[in-house]
Amino acid sequence: MGERNLDFDRIIDRRNTDCLKYDFAKRRGKPEDVLPLWVADMDFPTSGYVLDALQERVAHGIFGYTEIGDSYFEAVAGWMERKHGWQVKQDWLVKTPGVVFGLAMAVKAFTKKGDSILIQQPVYYPFKEVIEDNDRQVVSSDLVLGSDNRYHIDFADFERKIIENQVKLFILCSPHNPVGRVWKREELLKIGDLCLKYGVLVVSDEIHQDFVYGENKHLVFANLAPEFEKISITCTSPAKTFNLAGLQVSNLFIPDSKSREVFCKQIAASGYSQLNTLGLTAGEAAYRFGEEWHNGVIDYLEQNIIYLKSYLNQELPEIRMIEPEGTYLVWLDFRGLGLTVPELEHMIIHKAKLWLDSGAIFGAAGEGFQRINIACPRATLKQALEQLKQAVKEIG
Repeated sequence: MGERNLDFDRIIDRRNTDCLKYDFAKRRGKPEDVLPLWVADMDFPTSGYVLDALQERVAHGIFGYTEIGDSYFEAVAGWMERKHGWQVKQDWLVKTPGVVFGLAMAVKAFTKKGDSILIQQPVYYPFKEVIEDNDRQVVSSDLVLGSDNRYHIDFADFERKIIENQVKLFILCSPHNPVGRVWKREELLKIGDLCLKYGVLVVSDEIHQDFVYGENKHLVFANLAPEFEKISITCTSPAKTFNLAGLQVSNLFIPDSKSREVFCKQIAASGYSQLNTLGLTAGEAAYRFGEEWHNGVIDYLEQNIIYLKSYLNQELPEIRMIEPEGTYLVWLDFRGLGLTVPELEHMIIHKAKLWLDSGAIFGAAGEGFQRINIACPRATLKQALEQLKQAVKEIG
């Protein structure tokens, strides 16, 4: 039997399902009729194999404390090896209810109040939040937008920020959200060498690892050198890949036994233990049987990116798309419209009636940009772009 959920053009109404994306606009200060393309989940139903596994588990009727056996690890490890060429060991695996929870635990476990933690803005805003909410200092080595329409790392600044701020922890976003970079081997090696040189632990958020396009290839940071394994915590999850965010399951890999012990002690101190039963069921089924569905999603997203780029070039040349190498979140440069940040926000929300993620929340380097989620049926994307076109016409 083949995969049944491969019609990504099908529009499914998510309203009135307590959906964060669609049902909470008013509560979050937005007009009720905005079209939401902000939060990073997909408007596609997950793999039919995952649904079958969940239905079988639900039919059993008992949802007691659940742990994983060898079959879960084998499914996760098989995916990591097939897709990313990384052979993981079972004792490296630490399960968390989400990657952001894992980031917070790492901040608490490996730094103390007042310590500086390095990030690369514009970057996924919970990085900043888990640092500041735990009374640590945010240090950013901002990415630089080059003339090639791609973002780059300023390695001299990266090293200087580590030295000047005595940085001991760096949160890497790979592939990078929101700028869409899939880091090249030489870039990751330079980062790793600098972190080794100054004794910096690397927490690598690789949740978007399964969304790469064209000739780009995701490289697991820890897999690039044995020395990198010892200084890294690799954060992965089926949540993004298979649209399972609400089931709360993430797989972190910590090869260094001492770091793993410190990290697990911090999780124990938080009071958290076993994961969501259905999350574990879904995660195992996804990694074991979901490849056909995942390949279909990638093909569809690539076509959405092509459609978006073509539409902007022809209809909205003032708005520039930063070419995404990975993720399904596209970074759009609105600075050509000449609007202030508040003016841009007003136009997007109240004129275009869109709910996007404002670039400003990703750090000062994101001002004048917006992040749009293109993991939706093409008709939804087309509607959003037409609303945006009309709003831009009105300000012109």
